[in-house]
Amino acid sequence: MRLFASVATLMAAALLSLSVHGDEWPRFRGPQGNGFSPLKGVPATWTESDFEWKVELPGVGHSSPIVWGNKLFLTTGTEDGDRSMRCLDALTGKELWSDTVKLGANPLHKKNSYASGTPTADEERVYISHADTGQYVVIAYTHAGEKIWSEDLGPFVGQHGQGMSLLIFKDLLIVPNDQDGPSSIVALNRKTGKRVWANDRPSREVSYSTPFVFDKGPKPQLICASGVTGITGLDLDSGKTLWSSAPMDKRTVGSLVEAGGFVFVTCGSGGRGSLMLGINPLAPDSNPIGLTKGMPYVPTPVGKGDLLFLWTDDGFAACLDVASRQEIWRKRVSGNYSASPILIDDKIYAVGEDGQVAVVAANREFELFGKSPIGDNSFSTPAVANGRVYFRGFHTLASLKAK
Repeated sequence: MRLFASVATLMAAALLSLSVHGDEWPRFRGPQGNGFSPLKGVPATWTESDFEWKVELPGVGHSSPIVWGNKLFLTTGTEDGDRSMRCLDALTGKELWSDTVKLGANPLHKKNSYASGTPTADEERVYISHADTGQYVVIAYTHAGEKIWSEDLGPFVGQHGQGMSLLIFKDLLIVPNDQDGPSSIVALNRKTGKRVWANDRPSREVSYSTPFVFDKGPKPQLICASGVTGITGLDLDSGKTLWSSAPMDKRTVGSLVEAGGFVFVTCGSGGRGSLMLGINPLAPDSNPIGLTKGMPYVPTPVGKGDLLFLWTDDGFAACLDVASRQEIWRKRVSGNYSASPILIDDKIYAVGEDGQVAVVAANREFELFGKSPIGDNSFSTPAVANGRVYFRGFHTLASLKAK
């Protein structure tokens, strides 16, 4: 009987662990950074009255929410340069705590804000970076709001402002730092904030791409991108460059994504993509993919097996077969987009700048289910956790519960 009870206890603990893990959206575009959620039952269309709750947020911001358990974290900023980390109850929207960092105002692109970089979280802490022209500060908080450590990476030079998102790999906190000035990818010890390694990179212009951990080979690689470096693979233990593609002609803003064994990133300027580059990290010198027609600039594509779904800044959706390198379909959905699409239950959800969310089928046949409002302008990619989709607008956060 005691053995049975012990086994039952272990099984219950395992199920609880799986349940909790399923409620985590700990970084930009989800657990793997690929914009995918297995959640079922999310409506394809809705009205604002269908939201479980909606709350006003102070200031303005374009960062994505992240979720760990029942706590949701996001950032906000004010016109004078104050940057704030905020923690909300993920089930009710009630604010639990906030902390404001006093930094100076600095130049911003018209689509940037003082709260554009997305935090990341682990089971104990939540991490964020803020920058003005004099400092690039990375901060770690407990989930209860206690500041644990702060690390200054030095000046930040960029005419469009900062807006990088962080990610975690094992005990490393990865901090992208591609700017107009001296650039690098930095790995900090996530528990102490101490620098573990830094990969110094050439400088040309600020790039905003979030790195990607490619773990399909014999050893995981950190895949990074900027205009001047192209796509590079780094050794996660040492930070040393393993391989590098040719440079790209313009800056990268959208993040890296995997489909069909390739990692892709786009570059562009002026609201238009000029190139999408795809590299196989296991054979980086072999047969890269380069596409130039109708590519996105800011929105990151989303992959499903060998299919790659693109969403352009000016409202075209497209489906690419990676294996054949052929475009299967391309359709005008209309609107302008800065948020990245996410994949939920074989549907792609793309938030327009006007706050209308377009939903299309993620398959080889194009199907538009419709458009639905969030009631606020938005440049922010949604988060999915706790059986809900969280839509962040310039000034609001709304929760849409799966049925």
